[in-house]
Amino acid sequence: MRRLVFDRHVQPNRSEDERHRLVEKAQRALVALRLGRDDDALAHLIPSIADPADALAETRALMLLLFGECSAMVATLGDGGSAPVKVQVFDEAGEEVSIDQADPPVRTAVRTLLAEVHGNTEAAAEQVEIALANAAPDEVDSLVLQALRWTVRLSVECLDRGLSVAPWIAEALAE
Repeated sequence: MRRLVFDRHVQPNRSEDERHRLVEKAQRALVALRLGRDDDALAHLIPSIADPADALAETRALMLLLFGECSAMVATLGDGGSAPVKVQVFDEAGEEVSIDQADPPVRTAVRTLLAEVHGNTEAAAEQVEIALANAAPDEVDSLVLQALRWTVRLSVECLDRGLSVAPWIAEALAE
């Protein structure tokens, strides 16, 4: 039954086994991140496919899964859109900056999340695609970590308020 919950955020052309494997990888990464093990979180998301194009597709699917769930939680926290949720970007000194002044991975993460929140999954996928095609490996890692961190933070906030969270995320945080 759990598998039906994440279908909306995992590419529909993937088999049920592939979708289940993606969610399990994301769960393991969330557990590692929650425990403060960023390197382990990233290691859990290393594509298991040797073909570079397929590995890239798997990474894209994982990122879209995470950003899709973040978008759903933002909508939940925003009471379905009736209460705005503010996205803020801060520099190293803790000062708020515009999205355009943020580091490239943070900028991409914010743009991807905002596209998802506004229902533009295609634009979100384009942001991820651009990052995967053009960013240095450490920037891609930073983008993935940002998606994981937001997933954890948003889910904790939802759970603290008694709001719904995808069961696979709640399960990962309960471990």
